[in-house]
Amino acid sequence: LLITFPAATQYFMWEKMRLPIDATFCVMTLHFGQWMNRVFNFYMWAWFPVNFTTPGLMIPSAIFLDVTLMMTGSYMFTALFGGMGWSLLFYPANWTWLAPFHLAVKHPSGPLMSIAD
Repeated sequence: LLITFPAATQYFMWEKMRLPIDATFCVMTLHFGQWMNRVFNFYMWAWFPVNFTTPGLMIPSAIFLDVTLMMTGSYMFTALFGGMGWSLLFYPANWTWLAPFHLAVKHPSGPLMSIAD
């Protein structure tokens, strides 16, 4: 579902101006809007910790999608290989901010678990 807006804007920019940068630009503006939503609505309004409501990082996936379109110049190969690369890069790109939640923590009741559990 995350690939629909970047792919649609990438099609428009590639057809009209031959610029293969719009998936990354679309994702950057989407991240800006998501961070404003998280900070103002979740943190300032509801007092949720910001690290519990971070959006998924899509920037490496969008760069891969743009590079695939630039290298192939074909919508079919971009859809096949760029879409596959988008999904395969999504989880590893989020490892850096998900890693602290998988550290071991000793709870007061006794068991040793991770914060993710």
